[in-house]
Amino acid sequence: MIAEFRLPDLGEGLPEAEIVSWHVAEGDTVALNQTIADVETAKAIVEIPSPYAGTVTALRHAEGDVVPVGEVILAVEVAAGDDDVLPNLVGYGAAPRSDARPRRRARGAGAATAVVEAGSRAPHDDLPPDASPLTGPVERPRSTPPVRTLARELGVDLAAVAGTGPDGLIVRADVERAAAAATPVRTSGPDSVAGSEVAASARSEREVPVGPDVREVRIPVRGVRKQTAAAMVASAFTAPHVTCFLDVDVTGSLRLLDELRADPALEGRRLGILALAARATCLALGRHGDLNARFEVEASEIVQYRHVDLGIAVATERGLIVPHIPDAQRLGLVELSDALGSLAERARAGRSGVAELSGGTFSITNFGVFGVDSGTPILPPGQSGILGLGAVRRRPWEHEGELALRDVMTLSLSFDHRVADGAEGSRLLAAIGGLLRDPARALLYG
Repeated sequence: MIAEFRLPDLGEGLPEAEIVSWHVAEGDTVALNQTIADVETAKAIVEIPSPYAGTVTALRHAEGDVVPVGEVILAVEVAAGDDDVLPNLVGYGAAPRSDARPRRRARGAGAATAVVEAGSRAPHDDLPPDASPLTGPVERPRSTPPVRTLARELGVDLAAVAGTGPDGLIVRADVERAAAAATPVRTSGPDSVAGSEVAASARSEREVPVGPDVREVRIPVRGVRKQTAAAMVASAFTAPHVTCFLDVDVTGSLRLLDELRADPALEGRRLGILALAARATCLALGRHGDLNARFEVEASEIVQYRHVDLGIAVATERGLIVPHIPDAQRLGLVELSDALGSLAERARAGRSGVAELSGGTFSITNFGVFGVDSGTPILPPGQSGILGLGAVRRRPWEHEGELALRDVMTLSLSFDHRVADGAEGSRLLAAIGGLLRDPARALLYG
């Protein structure tokens, strides 16, 4: 019998998702909970597990389609009585009913008799329509869904690309180089564009190849960028923002980080000013927690938190997202640094979970990495405070009664004036600045 699989609710009531890539094709045999597709919501790229074991009879949507929740995306021929299995939430899948291993039919020559076993790897890690059945399983080139999407748009065969990322991971730059090498350079005509420029500009939702006579380009806004735009407009016109600034001499903090990096026990740990600022923020919020809160309009109440789910703004290829570290106040500096690294890695790979993208009680944005000194960050919806970190610069500074060159950075604190007045915001900013000026003051915090 034929069972139809409808796109499930991926969390937070998101109404739709874009199909980034299919991992199965019509005629493939799939196992229960085998990954069948990557889909992109307004918050993250998630893997969809199969709720059925059987043979794929139809893919109802193509890659790139934006599909409403509840619409049929896949049809599977299953054994009678096996059509009542449904995943309760993406990432969990359905309870397995058998020990069957995922199998994919090899397409091309000899497809009638060749079957490739997926073994213990994820089903979508197995190639390939063009692999010879005599060579056994062939590992699919390692890359992330956004990179696979870019490769598809530029016509790049990932099997022919050597990855320069960790453990041979194919990254965006590898695909762009491959596309540039394969694209002929036109030397005449009004649309003359170098091959490398074509590769660099043919990016989904951002740029398209243009000639000198093109006067405007229309770029569809969807996915993360659409969600971010809507959230920022809602925040800016709902919460009355106030931003205050503080220049801080962080020479002592940088000296401490240098000493920690030289410690053999911390070899390989990526300790930086963001981790130190995050730790200082958690400590300061423990004493000045007015902005670790949300304003509930309907109830006309301020809800203050006794824990810190620390949001970190991360710039990704898909747009700006703010995943959070739960209970960050419980983590020491090293643990917090590790958590920041993992969070950023998942975010840039499009693998942030729905749970870590929902919520957050206070956030940090580090525009200093782009060489910017200060800014007026907009509050993430549902939060009352966000700290901006500026670039660290060597400046003439008064130190111990004399003028000296010191490492100075500007802190920018935006907050919701409904939740706190300038006095509370200033106290929090001064406390964070004091800890970054003299990190030994952290010993005074219980």
